[in-house]
Amino acid sequence: MKKKYIKITRRDFLKILGFTTLSVTLAACKGPIIESIPYIIKPESITPGVSNYYASTMYDGFDFGNVIIKTRDGRPLKIEYNKKSKDLNEVSSRIQSSILSLYDNKRLKFPSIKKKKISWKKLDNIIIKRLINLSKSKKKIVILTSSLPSPSTKQLIYDFSRVYKKTNHIIYDSISYSSTLNAVKNILGKRAIPYYDLSKIELLISFDADFLGDWSPQNFHKVYVKRKKPNLSMINHIQIESNMSLSGANADLRIPMNLTEIQNLLFEVYKGLKNKSKNKLAITLVKKILKKGNKTLVIADGNKEMYEMALLINKKIKSNALKKNKFILLKESNDKIFFKFIEELSNNKIGALLVFNTNPIYSFYDEKIKSYLRKIPLTISFAMKEDETSDYMEIWAPIHHWLESWGDYKPLTGMYCLRQPTIRKIFNTRQFEDSLLKWIKKNPNHFKIKNLFFNNFKNKKKIKYSDYLKIFFEKKIMKKSDLNSFNKALFHGSFKLKEKLNLNIKKQPSNYILNIKNKKNFELRLYLKTSIGDGRQSDNPWLQELPDPITRTTWENYLTMSLKDAKNLKLKNWNVETGALNGNCVNLIFKNLIIKDIPVYIQPGQAIGTIGLSFGYGRKKGKVTKLSKGFNAYLLYKNFSLIQRNILLKKSSKNYKFSCIQLQNTTAGRNSLAKEKNLFIYLNKKKFVCKQKNFFKKNLFVKEEKNGHHFNLSIDLNKCTGCTACVIACNVENNIPIVGKKEIRNFRDMHWLRVDRYYSSKNKKENFFFKKKNLGYKNPFTEPKFYKNLLLPEWENPKIIFQPIMCQHCNNAPCETVCPVGATTHGKQGQNMMTYNRCIGTRYCANNCPYKVRRFNWFNYSNKFKFPMNINSNLDKFVLNPDVVIRSRGVMEKCSLCIQMTQAVILKAKKEERKIKDDEFQTACSKVCPTNAISFGDMNDNSSKIIKKKLSDRSYKLLDFLGVNPNVFYNIKIRNFKQKKKKNKISNFN
Repeated sequence: MKKKYIKITRRDFLKILGFTTLSVTLAACKGPIIESIPYIIKPESITPGVSNYYASTMYDGFDFGNVIIKTRDGRPLKIEYNKKSKDLNEVSSRIQSSILSLYDNKRLKFPSIKKKKISWKKLDNIIIKRLINLSKSKKKIVILTSSLPSPSTKQLIYDFSRVYKKTNHIIYDSISYSSTLNAVKNILGKRAIPYYDLSKIELLISFDADFLGDWSPQNFHKVYVKRKKPNLSMINHIQIESNMSLSGANADLRIPMNLTEIQNLLFEVYKGLKNKSKNKLAITLVKKILKKGNKTLVIADGNKEMYEMALLINKKIKSNALKKNKFILLKESNDKIFFKFIEELSNNKIGALLVFNTNPIYSFYDEKIKSYLRKIPLTISFAMKEDETSDYMEIWAPIHHWLESWGDYKPLTGMYCLRQPTIRKIFNTRQFEDSLLKWIKKNPNHFKIKNLFFNNFKNKKKIKYSDYLKIFFEKKIMKKSDLNSFNKALFHGSFKLKEKLNLNIKKQPSNYILNIKNKKNFELRLYLKTSIGDGRQSDNPWLQELPDPITRTTWENYLTMSLKDAKNLKLKNWNVETGALNGNCVNLIFKNLIIKDIPVYIQPGQAIGTIGLSFGYGRKKGKVTKLSKGFNAYLLYKNFSLIQRNILLKKSSKNYKFSCIQLQNTTAGRNSLAKEKNLFIYLNKKKFVCKQKNFFKKNLFVKEEKNGHHFNLSIDLNKCTGCTACVIACNVENNIPIVGKKEIRNFRDMHWLRVDRYYSSKNKKENFFFKKKNLGYKNPFTEPKFYKNLLLPEWENPKIIFQPIMCQHCNNAPCETVCPVGATTHGKQGQNMMTYNRCIGTRYCANNCPYKVRRFNWFNYSNKFKFPMNINSNLDKFVLNPDVVIRSRGVMEKCSLCIQMTQAVILKAKKEERKIKDDEFQTACSKVCPTNAISFGDMNDNSSKIIKKKLSDRSYKLLDFLGVNPNVFYNIKIRNFKQKKKKNKISNFN
């Protein structure tokens, strides 16, 4: 039987296919019906999907910042700086990352006695009875805290000490500022940290003071970069140091020296101002100081004598930077009082110890303190998470996160700041101040005490710290300010106070005698990493995976050492087949202490005879810190001195696997990548234009549209200090996952923005053209020997340049032409777009990208216990930005120039029927950059600042000769360093 066939034309077939495909697609798009329950009474301040912003203050005992908290539907999402506050408003990588600890599932969730859960009411009754009995005994009650610049909390502690007699408040900071404070007291008459103003400074000489790091609570980045404008009055920065620091990397001239030589040189400069020095280098520095006069600032770090000498030099030249009536009040360390406390501990004179916001078991070098704590009758830990000290405490009274807390601070002379909670408490915790109030209230003796501030409250049954703070402000602070209400002060976050300083200047020291003997063994310089700081946030995965700006390593600390010293000890760093970095280990011997198997990182620019080790690692508590590899540097922090001498090193049999994300340390002769010029060449060359030749004259792509918006991003290399604040801002805004140490070694980091660090190399590519012995090679750049030489940094004293790299959003994007599914496309506004649910993970775009800025999502980071980092549990996910999608496994992702932020600005202006202002367009990185090195704007707005920056003679595009026409451009770095050739040598001080 013959089969009958239906005749269908090609057009009919396409119609049927189109209908069936459409119907299946629509059916697949139907999701389950979810009945959402609206607010019964909606809070006026909350609109679903709309962000709210609150002014507040971040202080955790180490870092401080006047900040703005971005919240969505009642949960904090992001920390930004407070523009209205003129001082101390920068948000570092650590301040931004502190939001992650709010949603940490490992936080203490309830009070306990010997780790057994108890109610707050029962706990209060037990503690009050024991405190009353102890106040009648001979033993002391000690409240041990970090520096506490809170006027209301100090008043509350004073009230507590009057109710419970024999109560002492003792300050203990993990990083002691006691020697600094004592030096300032002797020279300037105030036990506080000087506030330095660089606005009128043309010469800055630093003696081992990493002022762009954590040398001072003052953030120098913003004011320092303002003086780096390329003109005749541009600041000249000379850094004399042992470790390669962030300040040394940004210096115009860096001089590596061992620690003894640095102290001797400062002493010689001090003598040279009195015409008593014979040291040639000191005389040269003195001439430069006298030439600039009061436009000079000299700073120093290391010990009390160095700080005093630097202050005396500044006083003698009447430095413009030294503000006599302005001091930083954030640090209150006093080593003498703390050592007396340790002595009383050893003699069993302490009856109760209340530990708040400090961790002495981890950070104090004397391990005998562990046995002392066990003998104390009453020990209470006020901690947010279980730490090394809480294990030795009987009672745990867990506290709020700072985003859940009230507070006030006086960080600076004439400045007052307030903190307000931006979320209701997540767990059954209680603020430290509220606990003190409860224990004062329930003690019947408080009625009998006269002039007790606590007695100002009429209704004492419902008293909370928020009420205490408000009344304290109204009675003691409001009169000194121009504000007439507490709510108005809370709205601004910080404001000025009217006050006068009383300085008690004693007889100043005139002669210094140095009794430092040079020894054969190493000198150790302890320092703080930009990411981890003093270690209180070491359980934060964002900070653990944040690359160090100098070494570009993550998840670890190590001994930094010069190449010469490493060769003497037969130590090496090498790259394995995958490109990952490995290195030898050493055993460190210091007096009776032996630390085994510390890895050695060979650091270009490290002074010979010195080694460096960073604080903050080696902790034993926390889910993330257990994954980190590090050593506790506090064990070497003897007598709170950053400099330790007579360190013996012996090579170990073990090797170490570094998690370093930058394989190539130099530009390999490609000087067109990160460009820099000398100030005098830049100013004297009349037609200085930074251009590159384009090899591709014909353009196969569509021309740029001049209608609507067209975004560009500018990066000024002269302003970028490598602080890495932009990297964390990008992580927070774009929900970037953490991958862990193992995946970092596989170069599978997910950061959308990286800050490349390049060392200068001894062998420059121009040498290969002009040296006769190299002319025998047809193409010297293809020879492995020459290429290898170009990869080697200048080990003794290299120059460093930082270059932030993200997707360049090319108008002629090579990634778009090779994508087989059209997942990457070009938007009308100049942004290179990614359609994640279309991407099939071929990685063709990554291979075709000349900038290597695309990241492949190898794993499902958000729902796998293999990555117990920041977005796995339900609580962790509260930190995610709802405006940005969570990428799934197997797709490419990259910088989007924060398209969610630009579209929000456009929609807001459209709704309000107005024109968009120039400064409204921002990206996460440009918004947080403390130096304004990153700028963002609309090229189709003729009044925008971004156009002026693009037309600057310092402007250039990265790899522009490829014809990709990126929408990101750079401004070259300018160094204030005059070179004069003498007998084929460069004179550093001409």
